[in-house]
Amino acid sequence: MTTDLLIKPIVYQEAFEYAEEDEAQSIAELEKIFVGMARIVAEKESHAHRAVHAKGQGLLKGTLTIKDDLPPQLAQGIFAASASYDTIMRFSSPPAEQLPDSVSTPRAVAIKIKGVPGEKVPESLGDDSQDFLMVNGPAFIRPGPKAFVKDSKLLAMTTEKMPRTKKVISAVLRGTEAVIEAVGGESATLKGMGGEPMLHPLGETYFTQVPFLFGTYMAKFSLVPISAELLAFENQSIDANDDAQRDSMNVFFGSNQNASAQWELRVQLCTDLEKMPIEDASVEWPQDISPYIAVATLTVPTQVAWDDAISSQIEDQIAFAPWNAVAAHRPLGAINRARKIVMSASREFRASFNGCPVHKHDQRTK
Repeated sequence: MTTDLLIKPIVYQEAFEYAEEDEAQSIAELEKIFVGMARIVAEKESHAHRAVHAKGQGLLKGTLTIKDDLPPQLAQGIFAASASYDTIMRFSSPPAEQLPDSVSTPRAVAIKIKGVPGEKVPESLGDDSQDFLMVNGPAFIRPGPKAFVKDSKLLAMTTEKMPRTKKVISAVLRGTEAVIEAVGGESATLKGMGGEPMLHPLGETYFTQVPFLFGTYMAKFSLVPISAELLAFENQSIDANDDAQRDSMNVFFGSNQNASAQWELRVQLCTDLEKMPIEDASVEWPQDISPYIAVATLTVPTQVAWDDAISSQIEDQIAFAPWNAVAAHRPLGAINRARKIVMSASREFRASFNGCPVHKHDQRTK
């Protein structure tokens, strides 16, 4: 039989989650820092954006199809039965500013799965959707909120400052990162500071980085390109111009009428709490003891990936949040607990400053 039948996931227990020292204080600091960054940008640009992953690179409509006959370990939550759901994908990049892509930071994607069954967590956005937020790296840069405060303060100090210097620094950091990767290494710190390689966003594999309930069990998620057209973009460089990612996505989805864009949504079940901790987000869960296994296919047809006028309007009206979830996929761990507070505050500030409420989803994305 398939490998997934050999995996013996651990059943979730409340005791697996616990607050770190001064966690509430650390989260309060992060809330202040990130809303502060959003306010600086809003006052500078006369418009409020997200406090992180502010620059949208693509908004795409697609269909998520749950695989047939999944074994019991995988037939959990919204994956319990075969079904197809409309989806919205938002490709983006941090930080809080609308930086040119020549300041190269990590790539991200958020997926909104619409019309899913199941009881929602109290913190959800109030509709019948399930969101997954992912970044092109398997683990978070720090273990928890307390360690992340220092990084966030450094980021805040540079918000809306030194745009030309950031381009130069980014080029230097990309070169340094390339040297590190050439000898088999990798630096999440350099990538987060602007040293992310200038690669095509459609060729990347994306990860939730942090764990979630998976029905009875616990898991992380990843989004992996599988169609030949997307696989051709793996490790493919793009030009370091201001809107390189938007341009590259529009070229693929808008001008390639025969394009086939397919990803697999995969889950990695927790089978060893020491090697796969819930509360330390900086630990990459080893795939040799629990590989990522496909539970659904995401298909996106030809369309306009980004329109400066329309997409920007939708950006103001739509929200993606890890806590917009069914109870069977509730976020786990300290970083997710921080995101609940920080992202909610960011949404409230954005809606208030722009005088535009954040809706369940924009009508044009139906």
